[in-house]
Amino acid sequence: MKLGARMLKTGLAVAIALYAASLLGFSSPVFAGIAAVFAIQPSIYRSFQTILEQIQANIIGFSIAVIAFFTLGNDPFVIGFTAIIVIGICMYIKMSETTISLAIVAVIAVMEVTAMDFFYSAFMRFSSLTLGIFSAFLVNLLFLPPKYETKLFQRIDRTTSEILQWLRMTNRHLSDDPSLKGEITRFEEEIRKIDNTYKLFSEERTYMKKNRRSKARKLIIFRQLIATTKESFDVLKGFHQLNEKIENIPVNFQTALVQELDKVIHSHERLLLSAMGRIRKNPNEKLNVLLETNIPHLVETLIQVYQEDEDRRLIFLPLAAQLMEYHYELSHLETLLKSYQTYYQDEHLEFVEEE
Repeated sequence: MKLGARMLKTGLAVAIALYAASLLGFSSPVFAGIAAVFAIQPSIYRSFQTILEQIQANIIGFSIAVIAFFTLGNDPFVIGFTAIIVIGICMYIKMSETTISLAIVAVIAVMEVTAMDFFYSAFMRFSSLTLGIFSAFLVNLLFLPPKYETKLFQRIDRTTSEILQWLRMTNRHLSDDPSLKGEITRFEEEIRKIDNTYKLFSEERTYMKKNRRSKARKLIIFRQLIATTKESFDVLKGFHQLNEKIENIPVNFQTALVQELDKVIHSHERLLLSAMGRIRKNPNEKLNVLLETNIPHLVETLIQVYQEDEDRRLIFLPLAAQLMEYHYELSHLETLLKSYQTYYQDEHLEFVEEE
């Protein structure tokens, strides 16, 4: 099992929170550790974004718990009722689920106090929770800054390569239907992860003007890489849904479909390799990988095959639209890469972790 940066940061934040709480003499340092677990964030930007919200939630939980304790007591049902009220307040002011969980921990920590000096014990636990929040914030700020650019490129490369492999097999009617159905579900989850990683990368702050411009260009390239991957996935789903019907179209057209789609897949693979800098660059020759494909003509032929068949004429229209959109996104990606590699040769996309 590979330990990710967030797992390591969580462990480090818990250790620092527990050690600091013990050093300051808090009676319940364990609550500092619990707060650190909930407060850890995947990026520095989100740490700044959520620390005030987390402290706010801690204060809300503490305040409502104190009021409930002196008016209703600390019976388990009362604690549960108080938790519901706190959840309602936090949801009303649109706090995140993790922040709401932190507020509930504050409620339980305060109302579970059985010491004679309630205010002192409750305040110490509130302080422990606040210390845990600040410990997580410092760890996010100072330790193991995430490399979302590298992670994003690796996710795009891996997911796209797998989709293209399945597209090759499906195009030749070699894929196993139950296996492909399971893979389609997995690809949907992988694409959601790619979108989330892209969002985290876009949220990362850069402070030098030159770096901001470079990152803006990279965001455009990544956005187009993701769009192209999504289109290839849509084509795969289209072939999966029409697999049996495609087998019934004329053999000569099936052959043309396989050949043209192979060219498009090869073009997509070459564009990925070019983005990685793995294709040898010739200064006198520009990147050009889509000239040999003729998807628009293929789509026209596909529609004409069933032009006279009223019942089946519209069956292949969704697939035709997906093929055209895939071709358009590839063409746009090629244009962006040409521009990026021609005018910004000193920049490169990071896709390999540094040793």
